[in-house]
Amino acid sequence: RFARGSDSVAHLWLWMMVVRPVLSSSGRGWWRVSVRAGSWPEPVAEIREAVRVIHGSRQRPLPVVVRDELGEVFADAAFAEAFGVSGPAGWSPGRLALVTVLQMAENLTDRQAAEAVRDKISWKYALGLSLSDPGFDFSVLSQFRARIVAHGLEARVLDLLVGALAGRGLLKARGKQRTDSTHVLAAVRDLNRVELAGETVRAALEAVAAADPGWLASVIEGTGWQQRYGQRVDGWRLPASKSKRDEIGNGYGRDARTLLEAVYAPGTPQWLARLPAVDVLRLVLVQNFVTVTDRQGREVVRMREADTDGLPPGRSKITSPYDIDARRGRKRDLGWNGYKLHISETCDAVPAPPGPATGTPPPPNLITNVVTTDASVADTTMTAPIHADLARRGLLPAAHYVDSGYPSAALLVSSRTDHQITLVTPLLADTSRQARAADGYDRTAFTIDHDQRQATCPQGHPSGSWTPAVQRGNPVIVIRFPTGTCRPCPVKTLCTTADRGRQITTRPHAVQHALDHARTAQDTPQWQATYNLRAGIESAIAQSVKVTDTRRARYRGLPKTRLEHTFKATALNLIRLHAWWTGHHLTPQHTTHLARLEHTP
Repeated sequence: RFARGSDSVAHLWLWMMVVRPVLSSSGRGWWRVSVRAGSWPEPVAEIREAVRVIHGSRQRPLPVVVRDELGEVFADAAFAEAFGVSGPAGWSPGRLALVTVLQMAENLTDRQAAEAVRDKISWKYALGLSLSDPGFDFSVLSQFRARIVAHGLEARVLDLLVGALAGRGLLKARGKQRTDSTHVLAAVRDLNRVELAGETVRAALEAVAAADPGWLASVIEGTGWQQRYGQRVDGWRLPASKSKRDEIGNGYGRDARTLLEAVYAPGTPQWLARLPAVDVLRLVLVQNFVTVTDRQGREVVRMREADTDGLPPGRSKITSPYDIDARRGRKRDLGWNGYKLHISETCDAVPAPPGPATGTPPPPNLITNVVTTDASVADTTMTAPIHADLARRGLLPAAHYVDSGYPSAALLVSSRTDHQITLVTPLLADTSRQARAADGYDRTAFTIDHDQRQATCPQGHPSGSWTPAVQRGNPVIVIRFPTGTCRPCPVKTLCTTADRGRQITTRPHAVQHALDHARTAQDTPQWQATYNLRAGIESAIAQSVKVTDTRRARYRGLPKTRLEHTFKATALNLIRLHAWWTGHHLTPQHTTHLARLEHTP
């Protein structure tokens, strides 16, 4: 079905570069790599002796300590479902997983990681390779990641490490954990709407040219497409005038429609329409352009205007033709295009004071969960999924410290009833006029009897109606007092300024009780001192940024970015454990020489 036209070289390239890798990553057909699960080889004698001589009494490197302490932590059997049982034998997936974790720990490229397998004694020790083992080609790492993503095993490495640490007592349930999120920039350029339109047309042309160059040549012959799309579309090449930029953008829209009409024409091979780049072009055209009729009755393609034509919401708006999962996000005064990473870690370990270490330190705080979403997903929607992940790993905390972006009144109750978790978090204060002014009767001044479905005002008058409702997706109860009761009331100005009777809105009893209790508690010095524990998550985010460059995605697409963050979290855990195993204490912040004087005897 790819033998159309006379350009056999182009179609051979398409088979080698597109079709065969797809078959390889999905485990189908003759291009299939098999895995025979077995134990890793022990470090050979010559490598052991080399490590002993090279390092002596000095601190052993991380790969050596990890192999000595954890052994075969990533067993081949845990990844066997992503590989076949027949065909040529491939490299051990468990050892490839360890290579990828070490790659993240040292922030290496695929080429550098493959070179480290060939050259570094410590890596050969961890992998059980001989001194003369040639390792593998660097492309094996990308094929390994593709298989892991295709079979939904992105979280497997963190699951295996967490399970091994829990078995050793280094991780326990029902302790304290904290969670926060940080922004992640997608591995693509940040494009404006005109650039997006032009670059999407260009990407589709590149894909079709690789798939069927003969067909594309017959469509764009003599129309100047090579001049417009021969090089990438950059904003600095566009004119400064808005009207001229809009005119160029409308031209990109017309070209997109022309190409799509040709692709979907009856005589065109049907498989061209199923190219991913063509489908992205269709979506970008719908999201950013409209087809209208001018005064002469002709159809005109023009860019959408936000006020008159509307634009798609941020959660579904494509921002790049090369990463269709990336979205624009905003957090206070920060805006970015890409993803959001949620990191959860234990916080039972107390940081050691500056000065000489005394006694055996407790195990370090360790990352228990990471969740990656696109940048448009709100933090509050991730609290329940995070708890579900922790429950799957058997590491639910008793107290979970989060900032004000994660909780809601309903989550306070569901976290306790479903998982026996206490959310330690500040909640937004009552925003009613009376509560803001601290003058008058806010909701807390009313006595509410949920059993009798009635409220009593501060003057002793009963409510007139009790109506369950839904506001912004949350169940509420709307309580109204009779107008005839409120109008002649002598303290009406302290209660309401409306001509009709007072109306108050409350949550269901359990939810409202939890909300009121949390708001009262968070004003006490004891609660504020306890909540200071949450601030330590910032050091975990800082470590992930400095060591593994977490805020810049290596790969494109949400599945691969999720895999990247899982491997980076595993690497950070090994770095912390390596420091603990070797007696090197990692401090959450830099301690100055002046501060050390206070702790010097």
